[in-house]
Amino acid sequence: MQIYRVAFINHGKIYELYVQTVRQAELFGFIEFEDIIFDESSGIVIDPAEEKLKDEFAGVSRTMVPINAIIRIDEVEKRGTSKILDLDKNANVTPFPTPVCPPGRSNDT
Repeated sequence: MQIYRVAFINHGKIYELYVQTVRQAELFGFIEFEDIIFDESSGIVIDPAEEKLKDEFAGVSRTMVPINAIIRIDEVEKRGTSKILDLDKNANVTPFPTPVCPPGRSNDT
């Protein structure tokens, strides 16, 4: 079974999820993630970040993320802990969202 760790920006935070399927979505400019993997152990220790992600993605079979929000996608050997991270507030440079395709020239001129 292949497992992918995906990191993307959502609402000013970095989401890191583990999924089984990654592919280009049918919607132009989106990447589709399917079969999100969460820890199903019934241990006493509960990770609040992973619980928040479980609640947010409850009932979601697949999700589509804009390609310019993707930070990285890694194929990994085993699942880690899904988490939500804050963006670095001390960073001097923030990547400007760019379109997937640059706009073409208009023939109206």
